[in-house]
Amino acid sequence: MMRALWSGASGMIAQQKHLDSIANNLANVNTVGFKNERTEFKSLLYQTIQTRSTSANGATKPIGAQVGLGTRTASITTEFRQGAFEDTGNELDFAISGDGFFQVEDGSGDIYYTRDGSFNLVPDENGRLTLVTSDGWYVLDSNGNHITYPQNVTSPQVYVDANGNFAYATEDGTIEYLNQQLALYQFANPAGLEKIGSNCYNITEVSGDPMQEGVVNGLITSTVRQGYLEMSSVSVADEMVDMIVTQRAYEMNSKAITTADTMMEQANQLKR
Repeated sequence: MMRALWSGASGMIAQQKHLDSIANNLANVNTVGFKNERTEFKSLLYQTIQTRSTSANGATKPIGAQVGLGTRTASITTEFRQGAFEDTGNELDFAISGDGFFQVEDGSGDIYYTRDGSFNLVPDENGRLTLVTSDGWYVLDSNGNHITYPQNVTSPQVYVDANGNFAYATEDGTIEYLNQQLALYQFANPAGLEKIGSNCYNITEVSGDPMQEGVVNGLITSTVRQGYLEMSSVSVADEMVDMIVTQRAYEMNSKAITTADTMMEQANQLKR
């Protein structure tokens, strides 16, 4: 009976974590650059009740008897599939088509990576416009420098081509390049990146080192679309179906605990 109680409890705990992941996906259905998260489970240790042996007649019994002790959450995996593009018409919005990540720098000088291309321009200490994220973190170019425009350049003049090269339009319509390219990086295992919030990721030993596109050979180069944003990859229909399945699994595990408790209560009453 105790095995049934523990297995049911472990199932309820695992399904609760699954529901937490589903709720987070639904909460970020409109978050720019958000990637869907999938919960994966593994069975716990098995208890051997009977090993392989022979019967009373000497016949071989090749299969023993093992009882599982429940389940656990193995991982919550981020699925880095391409999200849909939304046309914003904003010259400072950028969407990545491909596997690349933008490189950004926070106020402490730490480097992070993001798929959120909703950028803004703010003046630096010299009054020149600098490209930053919605949180005010600096967007870095291919050389690790802040992307800064000459003085008197306004946001409608900003231009970036499909290869991420920054430029601006002069009064006569001429395109002047800054010799600064928007840096895009890829990872051998993007699912191993650490989520830190604010749509940003940090590298780990599992993710591998960042590989800059155009520098590391063998990478399929991503493209940047100006005036677009990559929206969340969450499918509301799929998440709602998963929520119903999770709720049913939670209820069944709860029923297993209730049934085991009732059977133990009946067993305890036999002595009366």
